[in-house]
Amino acid sequence: MHMQNNSPQSAMTPNMQPGTSQFNNHGGHEIFDAHEVLAGMINMLDQYQMYQQHIQDPELKGINERQHSFVIQAYNTMVDSFSTGQDPRVPTQQYTMTQNNEIVYGIKPSQPKKPNASVNQLSDQGLSAYMLGNTKAMSTLLAMTALEMTNPVLRRIMADSVPNFIEMSYEIFLYQNKHGYYQVPQLMQQDMNSMLNGYTKAPQTGQGMH
Repeated sequence: MHMQNNSPQSAMTPNMQPGTSQFNNHGGHEIFDAHEVLAGMINMLDQYQMYQQHIQDPELKGINERQHSFVIQAYNTMVDSFSTGQDPRVPTQQYTMTQNNEIVYGIKPSQPKKPNASVNQLSDQGLSAYMLGNTKAMSTLLAMTALEMTNPVLRRIMADSVPNFIEMSYEIFLYQNKHGYYQVPQLMQQDMNSMLNGYTKAPQTGQGMH
């Protein structure tokens, strides 16, 4: 007489281990990368709190607060998906900056920079630069991590978060540029024209490669 095996292991697929869920389809390398991203976001949030205590300009303080709040939500969304392997309860949001896109070009004379002698010398110029460093580092890390995700939900969340951190970086750059903290040099007109005209379009035949 054939006896049916009703043990929990009978419902497992060959690649599953006891105590796992079919939704926790994370690779080992992905686990380490996700930990690095989440730890990096915690570090960014902690540093933004420290910056907030020293920022003087209300405009920069507002940018700090909005970005801090947005990153908390992004962090919670990632943790939700990472821990369950499923769609998060709150999907990835879209960050909208408040700066306009006007760029001030050119270099104005300024004092050479040097490290601060004490915390008392912290300025909005330096604090906004630290914020820009945080957002640029996170956008780079998220882009690299998304390339090696095996869980499709977590991969999408990582990838969709990259434009948000790029937008936050651009917002801080625009703030810095407006206040003369981040100056943008340009080439001489003749050199710029030569560079801009250094490429031409390739013909499109509408046929595949032969």
